[in-house]
Amino acid sequence: MPPIAHLDMDAFYVSVELQRRPELRGLPVVVAGTGPRAVVTTASYEARRFGVGSATPAARARRLCPDAVFLPPDFAYYREASERVWQVVRAHVERVERLGLDEGYLDLDGMVAPRAAMRRLVAAIRERTGLAASVGIGPNKLVAKVASDAEKPGGFVVLTREEACARFASAAPGLVPGIGPKTAERLAAMGIATLGELAATPEETLRARFGPNHGRDLLARARFHGSAGLTLEREAVSESRETTFPTDIADRAEQERVLRRLAGELCAGLARHDRHGRTIAIKVRLDDWTTVTRARTQAEPTHDPQRVADVAVELLRAYAPPRPVRLLGVRVASFAAADDQLALPV
Repeated sequence: MPPIAHLDMDAFYVSVELQRRPELRGLPVVVAGTGPRAVVTTASYEARRFGVGSATPAARARRLCPDAVFLPPDFAYYREASERVWQVVRAHVERVERLGLDEGYLDLDGMVAPRAAMRRLVAAIRERTGLAASVGIGPNKLVAKVASDAEKPGGFVVLTREEACARFASAAPGLVPGIGPKTAERLAAMGIATLGELAATPEETLRARFGPNHGRDLLARARFHGSAGLTLEREAVSESRETTFPTDIADRAEQERVLRRLAGELCAGLARHDRHGRTIAIKVRLDDWTTVTRARTQAEPTHDPQRVADVAVELLRAYAPPRPVRLLGVRVASFAAADDQLALPV
């Protein structure tokens, strides 16, 4: 089976922040918002020793590590750093499944020496961006993903499926992606506390407890069977910007100001890549988590911030949110083809 690599940048958001704040190196640093609903985006390895990790509520992170340096997230800055990383990746590997700003799967099929190629890639990323990455290589995505996490930071782990089964037999089932905390609790109630115990459980037992599909899937994950196919990158069919508020907003004027700001940020990104879209949409999430979208398609594609903002505000006024708003977003879609864009007025 052709090898697959999982590339995962080490503490990516913190690492990017340290490039412009080198005086913070070696300190516990946490990237997190400040609102009551804020969670940790990522934490330096110094902060992780205190139990602070991604998705930890920010308030709890401050209690766990009161001496940490807390920085607000700057996703525009992180996206720019991410693009530099993936430009290097694409120069070394043809087939890529990018999962987000900081991780993805790489198809190593056909490479003469895939391990050496991945070491060269990690070195090139560090040389070009100053950022470190961990790599896992395996026969499928599941093995590669778990392998890349095994020796962070700076890890480089190559495992067969059988080696993964042996190495992680004593680990908790939650180590494997797709086995969440609630499922782990149900397994523990059955006396199943490790991946090895789960792998040895008869399929009939798991099917009876979790249903035929989930039971079969749990056993497959415990035995490190996984997909070997990549979902290759495609050009985005839409782009959006959204924000969740620290406290719900009922004031319509404030909602409109936020939409105009988001439209400006979105259009600035579209302009950098010379992308024009015909469909303008908004996303509204109310305080009771009701989520609605409204869209309007224009005759001509655009990335003009004033035009996008005006349409977004009109859509918001037409919807007239009946309750305070928790989240707002703006999206542009139906991008013009390159040939169409050549005919656009300047």
